[in-house]
Amino acid sequence: MTLRPCAFPLMLCLLASLPTLALAEGNAKKGADVFASECGDCHSPKEGKAKKGPPLFGVIGRKAGTVADFAYSESMKQAGWAWTPEKIDAYITHPKKLVPGGKMKYDGLDDAGARADVIAYVQSLK
Repeated sequence: MTLRPCAFPLMLCLLASLPTLALAEGNAKKGADVFASECGDCHSPKEGKAKKGPPLFGVIGRKAGTVADFAYSESMKQAGWAWTPEKIDAYITHPKKLVPGGKMKYDGLDDAGARADVIAYVQSLK
């Protein structure tokens, strides 16, 4: 099969969009339930309310490791990136892989649909 010259860039664009499309399909209402069962013991959805982990209110766009008065690990403080839906997806899939030496005691959420729902919920926390 021979691809026409214009077809290849279009395919690359579509493939590059797949992670974003998958994340966009999350259900915030379902995500609130997943958050409560998977994240709620350690993280609060309320602004300024830290638990074992930092609050996740307004986390989208926030630089990692920067909530005032929260004792982050050095590796999280040094991460240097901002929280995006894609970064949250990677982190909650396998936190220790994304931030080796981090304090989070969570092995990860294998279910991609549940992750998309949690991300949709966290995006609604503004």
